Amino acid sequence: MASTTTGLPDRYRPLDQIGPDEITPTGVIQCWRAKDRVLNRDVAIRVHTPAGPAAHAWITRALTAGGLATPALAMVYDASEGSGDPQAPGGAAYVVNEWIDGETLADRLRSGPMPEREVRLTVRRLAEGVAEAHRVGLAVGGLTLDNVVLRPNGLVGLRAVPAAAGTVDGDIQALGELLEACLTGVGPGARGISGPSDLIALARRARSTEPGQRLSSVAAMASLLAERPRTGPTPTAGRGREADDDGGRRRWSRDRRPEAVAPVRLEPGTLPPVPPVRPVTQGPPLSGAALGADTVDAGSIGRSGLTPPPPAGRHPLDEGEESFGVLPDGGTGYDDRSDVDFDDDRDDEDGARRHKLVVVGLPLLALAVVIALAWWFGSSVLSVAGSVDDQGSTPSVSAPADGSTGGSEEPAAEPGSVAAITAADVFDPFGDGEPENTGQIPASYDGDPASTWSTLTYRGSPAFGNLKPGVGVLYDLGEAQQVSGVTLTSPSDGATVEIRTGEAAGQALEDFTPAADGTLGGSTDLEFGEPVTARYVLVWVTGLVNAGDGFAAELGEVEIRTAG
Repeated sequence: MASTTTGLPDRYRPLDQIGPDEITPTGVIQCWRAKDRVLNRDVAIRVHTPAGPAAHAWITRALTAGGLATPALAMVYDASEGSGDPQAPGGAAYVVNEWIDGETLADRLRSGPMPEREVRLTVRRLAEGVAEAHRVGLAVGGLTLDNVVLRPNGLVGLRAVPAAAGTVDGDIQALGELLEACLTGVGPGARGISGPSDLIALARRARSTEPGQRLSSVAAMASLLAERPRTGPTPTAGRGREADDDGGRRRWSRDRRPEAVAPVRLEPGTLPPVPPVRPVTQGPPLSGAALGADTVDAGSIGRSGLTPPPPAGRHPLDEGEESFGVLPDGGTGYDDRSDVDFDDDRDDEDGARRHKLVVVGLPLLALAVVIALAWWFGSSVLSVAGSVDDQGSTPSVSAPADGSTGGSEEPAAEPGSVAAITAADVFDPFGDGEPENTGQIPASYDGDPASTWSTLTYRGSPAFGNLKPGVGVLYDLGEAQQVSGVTLTSPSDGATVEIRTGEAAGQALEDFTPAADGTLGGSTDLEFGEPVTARYVLVWVTGLVNAGDGFAAELGEVEIRTAG
């Protein structure tokens, strides 16, 4: 019989109402925690009042969300527009979601801001799930602190998918508000925003409404959160200041040069004007050197000392005399540069010299590189080929004398770079007891990447068929060591993993501390943020890939690197 409160089919039995009513332009949505009597599991069911055409747009969005399979968004199991009769079984408009257990983000942030690594991981995983929805044309909506749940296995999930309405820009802004809340906390434990500058800037960009400043997409936000923060010395402006000072000095020197004036042609038979006389201070006459080489005492020039004018009717150029040329109007005929900064000329000469060195030096450097490469090729490759052709057989190698080592031997690898694995076993705390190919575990650390350990094959979803959050392999190093990272070789490109460590063999996932996470692809290096002391290393598989008849993941080789 249907619930008289919600008008649901008899399959779903409401347990308790969750959260306040959601007011929408077309009605009201109530959320319930309910029991699916057919599959014997808890679900989240949301009911839209009224049913029928008023809920059509919301149900259409829910059907779109039903094609998504990402741990960050609650899966849609069932949806119906209803008949409009709230008393009849199935008369209500409803959407059935996966029920997500865990602590809400609002409850977590009441104790204060989250650590930087947890902020990046939580918001990035949520942004990746929202980006998947955007790729299929669905704006999720409902991105609030009360709807975001931190799962016990370390993943994050969003309840109430999808909201009654939403926009892509609204999702971006909501993620920015969530990121800022993670940096400040909420409630009594809240404080001013602080943390890495890139996270603060990213939150502001996501919340910005300016077209030139806000983020273009949620996928861009996820990509920025996945990048490691880049730190390094801030470039100094010393060189730029020197260049500016040098350029300023040159400009000042050029500005002090006398401006060009219009030239004046001398009439035939006239003399150039006498240069101006510098004022002389009171006292004994100064020498010419003291006055400057370009200074002439007007009193010392007599008419007899000047060249007489040419006879009448005779042109100055008739007998090969040199013309006085054209002098500037008001000019002196002398280069009066006593107050000009001669550093400009020296700078121009230095610039020309440097340019010449670059023009000549670069080709010479390139030629030297070509010669060196040709010499190496001739001495290394051709000599080896020639020796093989001459001998026609494999050359004999004489064994070194006892106690001596051949000079061509490679140096021994640094001890302790790869930790020895003494034992390993499947770690499946959320399983139903069926072994996950336990007999294949030694193949994951036998030194042969071609031999692999594989999970079981799951159907319906890469999230382990929505049956459990993951499965892993627990490796025992024999004793506690300083571990700095793990290298994973796998043919399952796209599968996701977490690396967790512990000093004791725990029984629950929370007994191991997260150290790194990533996506598999060929050979994947997962570096820890800092070395950790651990005896046990857990490779926890969180996402599977298509394996033809379902979803699975394989580990070909696991190498655990020590910090020594």
